[in-house]
Amino acid sequence: MNNGVISVIMNMEDRNLVELLAPAGSREALTAAIESGANAVYLAGNMFGARAYADNFDEDGLREAIRTAHLRNVLINVTVNTIIDDQELPALEKYLRFLYEAGADAILVQDLGVARLAREVVPELPLHASTQMTVHNLDGVLALQELGFSRVVLSREVSLENIRHIIDNCNVEIEVFVHGALCVCYSGQCLMSSLIGGRSGNRGRCAQPCRLPYTLVDGEDNNLLGDTAGKYLLSPRDMNTIELLPQLIEAGVASLKIEGRMKRPEYVAIVVNNYRQAIDSYYDGAFQVTEKNRHDLSQIFNRDFTTAYLEKKQGRNMMSDKRPNNRGIMLGRVLEYDRSSGEAILKLADRLSEGDQVDFWVKVGGRVTATVRELKLIKEGKNRNVVPVKCAEAGNMVCFPVDSPVYAHDRAFKVYDQELMDWAKGFYNTGAPVRRVPVDIEVTAAVGEPLVITITDADGNKGNGTTAFIGQEAIKRPLNEDTIKKQVSRLGTSIFELRGLTCRLGDNVMVPISEINEARRAAVENVEKMRLEAFSRKGRVLSVPPKAKKISAGKAPTGITAVVDRLEMVQTALSAGADWIVYGGDSYAHEAITPIQYEKAAYMAHKAGASIAFNTSRIIRDQELPAFHKWLRTVADYGPDAINVHNIGSLSAVKKYTSLPVHTDYSFIVYNHKTLEYLEELGVEAATLSPELNMGQIGELLGESPIPLSCIVDGNLELMVSEYCVTGSFIGGLHTGSCSAPCVNSGKQFFLKDRKDVKFPLVMDQHCHMHVLNGNRLSMLPHAMKLREMGISQLRIEGRYMNNGQLKKTIENYRRYMKYDRDLTEAEKTAATAAEGPGITRGHYFRGVL
Repeated sequence: MNNGVISVIMNMEDRNLVELLAPAGSREALTAAIESGANAVYLAGNMFGARAYADNFDEDGLREAIRTAHLRNVLINVTVNTIIDDQELPALEKYLRFLYEAGADAILVQDLGVARLAREVVPELPLHASTQMTVHNLDGVLALQELGFSRVVLSREVSLENIRHIIDNCNVEIEVFVHGALCVCYSGQCLMSSLIGGRSGNRGRCAQPCRLPYTLVDGEDNNLLGDTAGKYLLSPRDMNTIELLPQLIEAGVASLKIEGRMKRPEYVAIVVNNYRQAIDSYYDGAFQVTEKNRHDLSQIFNRDFTTAYLEKKQGRNMMSDKRPNNRGIMLGRVLEYDRSSGEAILKLADRLSEGDQVDFWVKVGGRVTATVRELKLIKEGKNRNVVPVKCAEAGNMVCFPVDSPVYAHDRAFKVYDQELMDWAKGFYNTGAPVRRVPVDIEVTAAVGEPLVITITDADGNKGNGTTAFIGQEAIKRPLNEDTIKKQVSRLGTSIFELRGLTCRLGDNVMVPISEINEARRAAVENVEKMRLEAFSRKGRVLSVPPKAKKISAGKAPTGITAVVDRLEMVQTALSAGADWIVYGGDSYAHEAITPIQYEKAAYMAHKAGASIAFNTSRIIRDQELPAFHKWLRTVADYGPDAINVHNIGSLSAVKKYTSLPVHTDYSFIVYNHKTLEYLEELGVEAATLSPELNMGQIGELLGESPIPLSCIVDGNLELMVSEYCVTGSFIGGLHTGSCSAPCVNSGKQFFLKDRKDVKFPLVMDQHCHMHVLNGNRLSMLPHAMKLREMGISQLRIEGRYMNNGQLKKTIENYRRYMKYDRDLTEAEKTAATAAEGPGITRGHYFRGVL
């Protein structure tokens, strides 16, 4: 089976203009990645990686992985890209020291607290910003560049045009995803798995609720799509950009990243091998993607393919709404099913072999899966002849047993190709390298001298091996070049292969074969040491500086903050007793908020004796940055008390264009005191804590925090913010190039209803981002006094999804209950429950997350 092995064996170390970065969730996957042509591999240890359910690597495994990769000039980037609890910081410190000393080439981080700790203990270890940091514009990249990051992994939602713009205007490496699974939510911003099932994606334990079925309904529970779409409305297709590689390379992308640390090693081998071939062909001046490349990428795993947002918004064409898992290769349609023999008859659209696995999409009953144990070729004629075969090509008619009934016209897909998988296993299970490093060997020997073997690899590294035996006069068989070549070419399971041999042999010299072999082994060992020396570090790890004593400015009374997006709600919140208003940013009414409205909001707040923070949008595309910067300069004149930001890029912009105080929102994740220390250094004056913290964790942070902290206590929390819009995609015709804006023009409310009939509200902001809200409203009303006693600065109410009456009642209730100086009586608890109403949740306050 010819799958381009020649391309893999080439010395790719000279082709480092763009890095091909592969995933590895196991030792086998690491070997597969290296042998199939990756320039770098990203993987995780047993802690702090965003794929906690992968096999991952223990410390010994990491050391060996790094050594194995470095011998091949392959880099190892270790993912430390989860949010970290204060209790985990000592273990994290130890782990960072280990990674540095073990030779990891970089760490990927999400949590700014992790970045700060890494700078304190291993300042020479390169930092890469994980896609979990939601860096989606130039402001974010430049901010991280200023903080010392050497590479930024962009959000998958960034277009090719904006990638070019970012690269042209920054001095850090840019890494982009090119193949594999897509998240429907901006990575690092998803709380859906966390709040529904307690498994946090930010902690590496996402349960993938986006791959479950949902129904799009309106406020009257009407199914708005019927049979015009599938049920998997949040399930994207897989990314496949192999055809766009020239554009990505020419844009200046430093690293092309393949997703898949949860995938099997065969997947890694096949995807890396095919991308390696395409990249090689580009640098050879004749870029091509063959039908074989396309076929193998589809066969190994696909949910259908998309280029996501690189070229344009694709609407429904980006979604795998009919099937959330691997669909394989279309094999054909069932011609008939013989119930007596239990055999299905198909006319093949692709090759089929014994051992392959076939999925039938049956009209009734969902899916039937069959492994081909016995295959027969049907030859049409006067009499239909059936011939047992091992395989059959496309165009042939075949039959094979299927345990459950299937029906005429049912589609069949080959989801497992035995031959392809066996070939892929050759990249990691043979015990010998596939992709070898060419070496030149020189052997000198003479009577009265030891035999010396010098190995020089393709990078110029040299290693010598010398025999203890001194050359003697040969009695029968003197050494010759053939004998030498036979022994020194036995490089076995080392990474080397003989390219050239030079022998300098004296007359009639004899050295025992065992001595030659020992010298060869020593030379191999020494050249390996030289190769590893290129990755050695001369720096040292540092001690963490002692924690600065917190300087308390005195305990201010706890206030109430209302987050709103309409002027009438500003007035409602103020009349109900809100101390702070967070106004603007993303409008749930899909309306642009003008500067004059911000000016009015500030006037209203200050007239009422309250403070106001102007909110910013969670997502700001590059083409929107000039307007955002102008807005900052404009609204600064209106006298807001702070600007509320959601990401590192917006924080940087506020500091650059204004002198206003900065507050960070919950989407700017704060989960440990290291992050709070870093935010204070960056000029942040107050922060809203992550809603994934529990009461105990919040109490600990309050004791450590150098800045005031707020907690969200009420409202329908945002579970996702997405560049994809389900209503625009499936009702608005977005895939045609424009959207009819049903979110505005239909007058309807929209919801996604899950299998348990829970409805998740959908709101679309003025920038056409979809926000998926929790169907159950967070409420901490009966516990308001506890949060006050803990020292929370502000109890925050998310009011944008409330009407004026709900907002007024909610603020008044918190104003009343937070004043209690004791736990509630049973009667008061009953009254609080009645005041809260139905369908509420306590979030993570009393359970926390995994």
